Amino acid sequence: MSANHPPIAEIAAKLKSERQKTGLSIAEVARRANIAKSTLSLLENGSGNPSIETLWAICVVLDIPFSRLLEEPKQVTKVVRYGEGMTVVSQSENYQATLLAACPPNVSRDIYQVEARPGQPHISAAHNIGVVEHVLITRGRARLGPIGEEYELKQGDYMVYAADQPHIFEALEEETSAMLVSEYH
Repeated sequence: MSANHPPIAEIAAKLKSERQKTGLSIAEVARRANIAKSTLSLLENGSGNPSIETLWAICVVLDIPFSRLLEEPKQVTKVVRYGEGMTVVSQSENYQATLLAACPPNVSRDIYQVEARPGQPHISAAHNIGVVEHVLITRGRARLGPIGEEYELKQGDYMVYAADQPHIFEALEEETSAMLVSEYH
């Protein structure tokens, strides 16, 4: 598996900041996360190569979404090509997770399975102000995004875009499918 590892300095700064917001000491967070105090200290100082399990345990203690360590929530058009993105690897190294989009606070989501065939593109009118769509192509190829800002994506590619403007989904291969998440604020 290829991976684009997140910069440890950014994780370190976010860990320290989030821990300080809680008022908990390094020792207390480490105890609750069942990790060595020295491990957390090293992480906050920008050293080490944390596993997904270690980071997840710390996030549970700090009561923050895992994604907060990797990416600040932003509402912009973004494309993540398959094999790209911030990736963390499991201790066993046979599993990795790539963050595609952080979830902003107070958000509601609908998830759809999209199946499409080439032909007439599906053009959606603008949704309510603030609606964002996330699309992951699970099979085939498609052209999608806000009108005038479309991208061609293939299997494994991801895109997020503001859906409060007209947007398009056009299958470019037979049996194209995608996961679509509509996020409402």
